Amino acid sequence: MLPAGTTRLQAPGMRRRLACFVYEGVLLFGVVMVAGLLYSTLTQQRHALVGMHGMQAFVFCVLGLYFGWFWSHGGQTVAMKTWQIRVLDAHERPVRPLRALWRYLLSWLWFLPALLYAQLAGLKTAASIGAALGIGVLLYAALCWLSPSRQYLHDRLSGTQLVRWQLPNRAAA
Repeated sequence: MLPAGTTRLQAPGMRRRLACFVYEGVLLFGVVMVAGLLYSTLTQQRHALVGMHGMQAFVFCVLGLYFGWFWSHGGQTVAMKTWQIRVLDAHERPVRPLRALWRYLLSWLWFLPALLYAQLAGLKTAASIGAALGIGVLLYAALCWLSPSRQYLHDRLSGTQLVRWQLPNRAAA
């Protein structure tokens, strides 16, 4: 399953991964907006706080479907294709749907510690919560430097890995 001429896949660098992370967030903004519109239309929600937990659960499931589908059907989201990153299992094979779902659930480790801190510290403003999330994400990303394979914690726990993935230049063929 390796690209032609490739003998060993390398983990992408931190800049590439974080750039992909930011781009994924931009793309997910649209996914979340469409999911929110669909939920509010189907439930006839008229006020943002009425049915808020239902919408959060719905968006959580939509994001799970989004990532699960892309990771188990080609191993790349649109952002990952742009930044030439692919998710594979620990044996460098494509990820199966159940493993993709497990990776999605574990990927919330990016945010949960910072959100828990914000809750316990009583942070209320968007700026303070955003700062806690930003610092938490950067600290979580830095954890990959403790791993010899340079993989994130959720990848190690789910049996997956991020790799540089560049297809051969078709114009040269």
